[in-house]
Parts: sequence; C-alpha cells; structure tokens
Amino acid sequence: MLSAPLAPAAMHIPDGFLSVLVAIALWLGTALIVAVALRRVSADLGERQVPMMGVLAAAIFAGQMLNFPVAGGTSGHLLGAALATILLGPWAAIIIMTCVIGVQGLIFQDGGLLAMGANIFNMGIVGVVVTNFLYRSVRTLAGNRSWSIFVGGFLSAWLGVVLAALVTALELAISGTSPANIAIPAMGGIHMLIGVGEGLITVGALAFLYVTRPDLLQIGEAKPAGRAVWVAGLLIAVAIALASPLASRFPDGLNWVAEQEGFITNAHDAPYQIIPHYVFPGIPNEALATIIAGIVGVLLVFGVAFGIAYTRRNKTGAARSTPQTQN
Repeated sequence: MLSAPLAPAAMHIPDGFLSVLVAIALWLGTALIVAVALRRVSADLGERQVPMMGVLAAAIFAGQMLNFPVAGGTSGHLLGAALATILLGPWAAIIIMTCVIGVQGLIFQDGGLLAMGANIFNMGIVGVVVTNFLYRSVRTLAGNRSWSIFVGGFLSAWLGVVLAALVTALELAISGTSPANIAIPAMGGIHMLIGVGEGLITVGALAFLYVTRPDLLQIGEAKPAGRAVWVAGLLIAVAIALASPLASRFPDGLNWVAEQEGFITNAHDAPYQIIPHYVFPGIPNEALATIIAGIVGVLLVFGVAFGIAYTRRNKTGAARSTPQTQN
C-alpha cells in the first residue's frame, strides 16, 4: 500500500519501479555529487546564513506534505529545489534536498531505499541545476531588476519539475518498466500542470521574503538575524505540518501514471516501518497521527540540515584560521 487514507499521498519512486542496475548507477552518481556538494557548500554560505539551511529544509519537508489537486484526479506537491537554490546557492540546495528526501525515505518509507539515489538525483539535483542556470540567466538578462526575481523563480521552478519528471520517465524506460513513448508524454504532460503549482508557490515565498527579508535574496549577504527570526521560521514550518491532513488524497503524478499504465504493482514495500506514509503509529486518530508525524519530520529534517551546516561552518572557520597561525 502506497498511502494511508488520511495521509499525504506517497510522493517518490518506490523500489521496484527501476531496475537494480539503473538504481545502483544513480546511487553512485548521486553520492559523488552530494560528496562534492558537502565540500563546496561553505562557498555559498556565510556563517550568518547557516541556521537558514535547517529552517529551509524543514519548510520544504512540511510543504511537500501538502499535496494539491491537479486536473484528472491526480495531485502535485512542492519540490522546493528552486527556492533552496535561489536562497542559498546550488551546493547548499543539494544538501538540503538530500536531507529532506533522505529523511522521507528512511523514516517515513516514502520512496524506496534502493531508489533513493534516483529520488535525490531527480528532485534534488536536476531541479537545482535548472534553477542555477535559468534563474541566474533571467536575472542577468533583466539587469537584476526586481521583477526578474519572480519571473526567474517561476520559470526555474516550473522547468525544474518538468525536467525532473522527464528524467524519471527516461529512467523508467531504461529499466524496462514503461516504454519511452508512453512514459515520457505521460510524465511530461501531467507535470507541466504540477509545475505551475510549484512556480506559484515559489513566487509566493519569494514575494514574502522580498517584503520581509529582501537581504535573503542576495546569496552571501544576509544581515545578522537573532535567534527569534529562525525560531519563527521553524514555527512556520510546524504550522504548515499542522495542515497536512488537508492535503489532497489523489495519487501524485508518478503514481497516477503508474496506475494508468499498469506498473503500480511493481512497487515493493519497505523492508521496515518507522512512521510509514506520514502516519505516526499507535495513534487511532489518523488526522492527529499525520500531524504528529509531520511535526516529527520537520524537527528531524531541521536537525539534520542544521547539523551539517554547523559542521561545515566549523571546518571552514578552522581552515581559514590555520594560515593566520602559521604567519
């Protein structure tokens, strides 16, 4: 079973959709890219921005729980890669998306363990690469005018979702799960609609920040912020999680295509369960169980992303202080 009746629809590729060879190849490629990102992340982040990595990861996790309905009895959800890239740069964004997708797979059984490399690559790397190129290109061509923040944000968010879907379709075709002439049009078509929702959410978030904290839209130039600001951001993520029972119960784009094309039965259940499908075990009220699961997830993702950022900050500081000591 891929989703509980009152839980958000399962969002990521489960084990069984991809061949073992394709899944392993994507794991290896993704691991290499994430390793590079871990080494390079400090280049995108000033110390004053480190807490934002945890807050943004928590907000993306919460936002992904809120599936929104799309035409044809399917649903979409926030990807978040564009927003993370715009605010913190590509390397930090890859780490943020890896934290979110990793926690979803390991703790909530959303996405297969063998397919996790593919999920991170499709949602956490493709979207980041698209945004890093397209958003910066739009900003440059527009002479960094303020309207280009929103145009670039919408276009990169939309295209990131569409290309991630097309890459997923190609992986399905290579795996022999669904022919390319079926998977690519089906995945591309439905995600063109889902991408509109992604773009609007991204623009809304950018507009909010443009009014309240415009400095955050300038990578590496954020003004000092007290702890209260980051606590407020975390509370906003928790508030989003509180709305998770309101999420659409329709299958997301991938699962809808899998149902339509008949390969949904290929999905394998996870070998273990901790908080399966965003329903906290032992709580009879599923709405409450979903809310608690969402809050737990927000705190877990925040802790993991903040911990990585904090570690990178310490290493960066140590690296910079060594030459001074030698002199």
